[in-house]
Amino acid sequence: MTTLETESPRYPAAAPEARPATAFFDTRLARFLTGAFSVSLGLLIWEVLSWHFQPLFLPSPQLTFYAVGELWEDGTLLQSIGASLARIMAGWSLGLVIGIPIGMLMGYFSFVRRLLDPYVEFFRFIPPIAFVTLAVIWLGPGEASKVALILYTTIFIVTINTIAGVLSVSELRLRAAAALGAGRLQTLLTVIFPSTIPYMVTGARLAMGNSFLTIVSAEIVAAQVGVGSMIWTARNYGKTEWVFVGIITLGLLGYACDRIVRFIVQRLLKRYAVAV
Repeated sequence: MTTLETESPRYPAAAPEARPATAFFDTRLARFLTGAFSVSLGLLIWEVLSWHFQPLFLPSPQLTFYAVGELWEDGTLLQSIGASLARIMAGWSLGLVIGIPIGMLMGYFSFVRRLLDPYVEFFRFIPPIAFVTLAVIWLGPGEASKVALILYTTIFIVTINTIAGVLSVSELRLRAAAALGAGRLQTLLTVIFPSTIPYMVTGARLAMGNSFLTIVSAEIVAAQVGVGSMIWTARNYGKTEWVFVGIITLGLLGYACDRIVRFIVQRLLKRYAVAV
């Protein structure tokens, strides 16, 4: 009896998958070049537009750059940056320290939420600039009134984001903690708090953005130094290029602060799966 041996067909080895051309745009160099191109294009458009307007209306990038040197040499810019950053960090930090516990309690205890929700929903729609005069009357023209306005604009964003985080915790995790004998306080600290951290970080970043929005109005009324005060002084003297310096300074400071927060979160809170 003859046995027929069938040889399996040999297929040519698959060629290595070609790397898509779009992969280059995901590299760090490509991101840097894209950002540099975007900024350069914006400066070019600004320069072209400035040719068609008076410097009082739209100063050129070159004139604005000269204004930076002028304000840096006499110390005005550096002093303004330091004063504004100190106020923002103080008010923002207080907002986190107060807003996170309030949000945790409101999210976990329905009675506390029903008790405080009318005030949160009422005051969060009132802009901080509406309280500038009252802040000066009640707290004086010193640092307290400005920090209080930053605190006001921060606390509601942090509180609402924290409440959302608490309410989003899986019911299965809460039941598992209860089955293991965890009390309400222990569940709050060991289950709900870690699960809410991503929402807290989001609220903190949003609140920081609002803090920079508020600092100008806080410093315009009763501040001798600060970026907002510098912008107001420039308006009084018709120095539009100084106004542009103040605006650009606020944008760069906000960008830098957000990058620092993201760096800290990525290093210290990585195990909580915080996406930044």
